[in-house]
Amino acid sequence: MTSADSSVFETTRPASADYLTRLVASDAGRDYKGRMLDALDLRAGLAVLDVGCGPGTDLPALAEAVAPGGTVIGVDRDQEMLDGAAARTAAHPCVELRRGDLHALPLDDAVVDRARTDRVLQHVDDPARALAEFHRVLRPGGRLVMGEPDWDTLAVDHPDPALSRAYTRHITEQVVRNAAIGRQLARLATGAGFRVPEVMPVTQVFRDVRSADRVFGFERTTRRAVGAGYLTEAQAAEWLDHLAHGPFLASATLYVVVAEA
Repeated sequence: MTSADSSVFETTRPASADYLTRLVASDAGRDYKGRMLDALDLRAGLAVLDVGCGPGTDLPALAEAVAPGGTVIGVDRDQEMLDGAAARTAAHPCVELRRGDLHALPLDDAVVDRARTDRVLQHVDDPARALAEFHRVLRPGGRLVMGEPDWDTLAVDHPDPALSRAYTRHITEQVVRNAAIGRQLARLATGAGFRVPEVMPVTQVFRDVRSADRVFGFERTTRRAVGAGYLTEAQAAEWLDHLAHGPFLASATLYVVVAEA
């Protein structure tokens, strides 16, 4: 399968750190991340945990919000990500970085006031166990803020709706481990012992195919859909041709969920 227009679609998957960095800089990223930061209700002196902190794109804002006297702990299982986070937060001595897994956090019980995780639970082996870990490390009355997409809500306009449905079904069934995690967060958090006072759906709408492709990787994902039998070569070519040259609209909903220990 060849690209409908090689100038439109990225053909090479970006490095994870690059992808996360540019997501922060996008309009969609700024929107929901701003809501997550507001929901954390940070103030000076608090200890806040960022699990799956990646290259540290959100850590400086957290550090500024808890200064003076606060602490920010970034946890990630990837040392390369932590190295990037260390460079990004060199001017913030209140930031601590620890290598560890979300299913077994490298923290004692009841040691943080706030915690966040952003687009991480969609990929983990056991979201319920991860939420139990958050509950363990939060102090009584502490707050957890999570941001996760619901990939079933991905809608891409196309003259043949069946192609759009097949594309989204491939993502939910084959690409993302916990594709419906956004809608499940409130239930899972309640099961882990949290109270869930607020759920905020954030629908991101894309009118420019290039901007959307930087998030969704249309051609790369379409190749995988053909290999998995969700689209034929001819359908894939028709699908990508319209995305590249026709009027474009896509949307997806991410849920920001507030949970209190």
